[in-house]
Amino acid sequence: MKTTRTEISIFGMTCDGCANSVKRKLESISGVQQVNVLLKSNTSDLEFDSDKISLEEILGLFNSSQNKYSASKEKIKSNFWNDFSIWKDAGKNTLNCLIGCSIGDFGMMTYLQIYHPKFPVLTGMVLAMISGLFTSVILETILLKIKNGFSLKESFKTALSMSFLSMLAMELTENLTDYTLTGGSIPPTHHFFWTALLLSMVAGFSVPLPYNYYKLKKFGRACH
Repeated sequence: MKTTRTEISIFGMTCDGCANSVKRKLESISGVQQVNVLLKSNTSDLEFDSDKISLEEILGLFNSSQNKYSASKEKIKSNFWNDFSIWKDAGKNTLNCLIGCSIGDFGMMTYLQIYHPKFPVLTGMVLAMISGLFTSVILETILLKIKNGFSLKESFKTALSMSFLSMLAMELTENLTDYTLTGGSIPPTHHFFWTALLLSMVAGFSVPLPYNYYKLKKFGRACH
């Protein structure tokens, strides 16, 4: 037995149901060992026994078995960064992350500036970042439990496995932007505090967005 791995393009998929149908159809072909269909990129990773069946034969059997989908060795030509639907999904995911991070981050900063105005600024920023990461994970845990029906334990584990790099980049950006604009010393009663808050959130949203798009487009994985 000789195992061969390759990627093929799939045409005609529009939803998860389509991807599951393509997966089942490919897996039903004798000699195909493993199938991983990626809806976002309209591709499928294949493992098959090339001593038993060739790629051309797999494509021929697949394409002749039904009319809704078709498969090809040819790459789907498109600009990687020009997929509006992926940008839209990545934007929603990043916004969820921003809301979760900002609740803890700016909540901690506001608390310290009101009740502990002499608290060291840099130490306060670190505490704000930790709080932001914590509330982001908690928010995602709640969303996963409500939307996906996961158990609380499953929701929490999944939330922890979300892109920590994206959340960390967002936290660093928000805090550095706020510190640059205010020096960390302007109280919430000052009108510029809220202007700086808004600008920090815009920066915090913008920095990880391309990274989240990349992960969603290439791997089909959302940060949130």
